[in-house]
Amino acid sequence: MNNAAPKPQRQPRENRRHRAAMAEDQDSGAASNIIPGTSSELVLKAANSIQDTSIVDIDGGALEGGGQVLRNTVSFSCLLHRPVRVYNVRAGRSKPGLRPQHLTGIMLTRDVCHGRLEGGAVGSTEIQFYPGNIQHGEYRADTGTAGSICLLLQVAIPCLVYADGHTNLTLKGGTNADMAPQLDHMTMVFRPIAEKFGMRFDCRVIRRGYYPKGGGEVMVTCHPTKQLSAVTMTDRGDIKQIYGRSFVAGVLPIRVAHIMAQVAESIIHKEYKDVAVNIDVVKEESAIGTGTGIVLVAETTTGCFLGGTALGKKGKQAEQVGQEAAEELINNLYHGGCVDDYVQDQIILLMALAKGKSTVRIGALSLHTETAIHVAKQLTEAKFKITEINKGATLIECDGIGLVNSQVGS
Repeated sequence: MNNAAPKPQRQPRENRRHRAAMAEDQDSGAASNIIPGTSSELVLKAANSIQDTSIVDIDGGALEGGGQVLRNTVSFSCLLHRPVRVYNVRAGRSKPGLRPQHLTGIMLTRDVCHGRLEGGAVGSTEIQFYPGNIQHGEYRADTGTAGSICLLLQVAIPCLVYADGHTNLTLKGGTNADMAPQLDHMTMVFRPIAEKFGMRFDCRVIRRGYYPKGGGEVMVTCHPTKQLSAVTMTDRGDIKQIYGRSFVAGVLPIRVAHIMAQVAESIIHKEYKDVAVNIDVVKEESAIGTGTGIVLVAETTTGCFLGGTALGKKGKQAEQVGQEAAEELINNLYHGGCVDDYVQDQIILLMALAKGKSTVRIGALSLHTETAIHVAKQLTEAKFKITEINKGATLIECDGIGLVNSQVGS
């Protein structure tokens, strides 16, 4: 079978964003001081040089109405040195207000920019965030639960690439939590895409942590950049290889990981007979709790990375876990986009900050991506254009603001 993108012929599985929203329950201003550049582009000075201190009100219940509004708003606030008030925090969730993982992420961001947070308490439905200057250093954050470490990274890393030097983070929480991004997806899929923009960070897992205790620990090093660059990702290319990791931890035997890997490989080969599939089978040596799961990555000839993941739980057969991950990967490949459905909203912030025009082909536009664009428009002068190519494919174009980090040299 040809490894180019087949025509869409499957209905998508359960919306993983809906599952992420469930996980959260478990646990009109513009950028200021626009400085004209030497061309028609708008260029912003580094965050710590922006003087406008007028507060911007953001409705935390808009569109997706969950933690993403909060994370993106706080990141932009930190980067643009613009105070924000977020009201109706997570109003779209069955348990509105801050959960421990959201509060931990905001507090981490407050620390890295030496800012001030008001309303920072579990259950709070309104916060005010007053950023200071982003500074490199050593920072620690602990959700105290199985709350996703990835969600801490999503809010902090964009800020730290605009720091004045290399920064080390020690983060504790869940590394592979159900209904939330897995750490492996972030390092194996999101990171190589973020590097295309100029965002660089390294992760080292000290200990895995699973629901319900969490307790995982990850060391992260963030590298500063002068300015993020626009990207063009419109040609997915052919599938070069598929790889991944199938893991177990705690009391589960290694054969469970073997079954997940074998089932996933079998399903993938039915669709992509000529593509090499290499899935590592792992028994985690250092972990708190019992967990199992699989992360799959498709790498293409044009440098695109798309993923498929699944986690096991009590009563769920290993065969089903392997099947879910394989089908999710295949569904992400069917739409012909250059990023998967988990990454499409994560790159919106990068597109808004970058210098120049970014163009990225994705699958169907998700509500999370709409929300990310909505927040970016409220807090920056970035210009977005959304074009529907067909029912399952979309083109996102963005003229970024070209935020410059004046704290580092060229």
